[in-house]
Amino acid sequence: MGAVDTNILVRLITRDNAQQAEIADYFIEKGAWVSTLALAEATWVLRKTYGLNAADVASAVEMLLKHRDLVLQDSDAVAAGLELFRSQPSLGFSDCLMLHLARKAGHLPLGTFDRVLGRVEGTQKL
Repeated sequence: MGAVDTNILVRLITRDNAQQAEIADYFIEKGAWVSTLALAEATWVLRKTYGLNAADVASAVEMLLKHRDLVLQDSDAVAAGLELFRSQPSLGFSDCLMLHLARKAGHLPLGTFDRVLGRVEGTQKL
């Protein structure tokens, strides 16, 4: 099984370049692994470059989680991060994912200077 980078994920989600989307589809049809780093980067690109709102980013992450050809690293933490992000979209998906990866690894609290994130259980506002 190969792995995919941020650009492949963005093509799979946005389909903004038909040729690249088709190549991406072909590459992943035998299965592909998605790192949490590539996923976090992709959500940032979708927000900043493509202007997607939080609900659209959440839908994109859910689509990747459910994709028949993709295996997401720490999918349980991704799913938990997605749930938190949907309930508090002002946090940003990356922060939600980071918290749940730290929780899964047993390394709480997650220290932060972010006052919104610092109010979430499992974090410590510094």
